[in-house]
Amino acid sequence: MELTLLDAENLPREGWDAALATRPLPQCAALLDRVEGAKRSFVCRRVTLGDVRGLSLVGAPQSGDLVLAVVTEVGHHARLESPDGRRAQLYVGDEILVAYGERYAPDQCEAVVPDHLGPCDLVAGGGIAAKTLARHATMRRPTAITPIGLLTNAAGDAINLKQFALPAPAGRPIARNLIVVVGTSMNAGKTTAAASLIHGLSKSGLRVGACKLTGTGSGGDLWSMVDAGAARALDFTDVGFATTAGADMGMVEAGAHTLISELEASGVDIIVAEIADGLLQRETAALLSSPSTFAGRIDALVLAAADSMGALAGAEWLRTRNLPLRAVTGLVTASPLGMREAQSGVAVDVISTQALAEADRATRVCLKINPRQALSVVS
Repeated sequence: MELTLLDAENLPREGWDAALATRPLPQCAALLDRVEGAKRSFVCRRVTLGDVRGLSLVGAPQSGDLVLAVVTEVGHHARLESPDGRRAQLYVGDEILVAYGERYAPDQCEAVVPDHLGPCDLVAGGGIAAKTLARHATMRRPTAITPIGLLTNAAGDAINLKQFALPAPAGRPIARNLIVVVGTSMNAGKTTAAASLIHGLSKSGLRVGACKLTGTGSGGDLWSMVDAGAARALDFTDVGFATTAGADMGMVEAGAHTLISELEASGVDIIVAEIADGLLQRETAALLSSPSTFAGRIDALVLAAADSMGALAGAEWLRTRNLPLRAVTGLVTASPLGMREAQSGVAVDVISTQALAEADRATRVCLKINPRQALSVVS
């Protein structure tokens, strides 16, 4: 079937006029080839293109909508991460397949889904299209992109990542041995801590499931979990999110439950789940403040802190919510002095990320038993 396209060519980056988007171009059978030939981003890894019948520039995009866009200026994100993890160099004129979404990254930028289909930015290498509101002083101008059109189906509706999500579980069993890793901020050492725990638990003979519940779509954390020994690893892109920033919290929490239940159904003994960003970030705070739902499933929690003051404040934040904090780790443990400062003010052990990769330490933190007992406890 031929595709139809609403004109996005020759639109200026500034002063975009939505009225231009209503001017139709002739039907072009080659458009499907353009979609299939575009550089495909990581967030599109579950997408199949069989239902694509058109491209449109009519209306306002929604988070998760798939868009074919052209690179008009290469900036901060000069590479696009592909579904298999390869980072493809971008050039002006490249056509890319990405998804709309917000970005919440204090170390990089704040960005929102625009209210039109005019020129915008590539705000994450995993494939997020958005309008940048503010950026960190060290971040260069974002890579500029111009939408060619939203991918649409035969009915003319926009195709969204949610259409490719894992189905919600029929039931929701109470998880046994759900270990959650959180942090005081971005770059506090959460991913390293999660990978270390996965490796240590795997070495003890446990079958470990792993997932990242929130964040911005990117394969780095997922591959880290696989490399550490996870029997199966999933992330929020598996439940229909390009990014969880700004998403409806009910849907974010439902997605978290789906990921955990999916791993449980695959027969793992224990699950290590990472929640992105810091404790003060909207989605992180909400997930950890719902004791009757998600937070009530957590059996043990590990806090990654960037420094000793963050460790103290983070531990207190978790204590006031009656969360089962078992250990503090993260970037602070790179400094013996920083570890001593943190240990002086928290009531749990401060453990280096390297030590968490040891079977004995990992099982003691997560299960409060020794490795020889681990399999009998989870069986």
